[in-house]
Amino acid sequence: MTSRTLARKIASFAVGKKASGVVLLDLRKHDAPADFFVVCTADSSTQVRAVAEEIEERAAELGARLWHTEGRRALSWLLLDFVDVVVHVFLKEVRQFYNLERLWVDVPRVLVEDTERGVVFHPVRGRVRRSGKSAPQKKPAKRK
Repeated sequence: MTSRTLARKIASFAVGKKASGVVLLDLRKHDAPADFFVVCTADSSTQVRAVAEEIEERAAELGARLWHTEGRRALSWLLLDFVDVVVHVFLKEVRQFYNLERLWVDVPRVLVEDTERGVVFHPVRGRVRRSGKSAPQKKPAKRK
């Protein structure tokens, strides 16, 4: 299984446990510790645990090996390291404080959300501003 496929599946597992703000950061073309980060928010420490456990169990069923974890005691920021894919499950305030996405502002990203049709992946175009919204893309000038 490719790292991209694993990242997308993990993001789907997080959405399935009602994590919000699920984002895939594609780090493959950068000097980074992994190919992908999956970043998401949980509403409580109980949900942080539930999201992480769901990801661990479902990824194991796919044959993905969990190499390392961090944050199991505090449950405000739980990290799951699958080597090529690193998952960050944050409480809202902690995610805002660390603003991990700002550190990787120039990498391609995909927003992941649950819809009536199922899990949908939305590539974000342009750079992401501090507000978290993407900057508008300039349209190329028409040639005459």
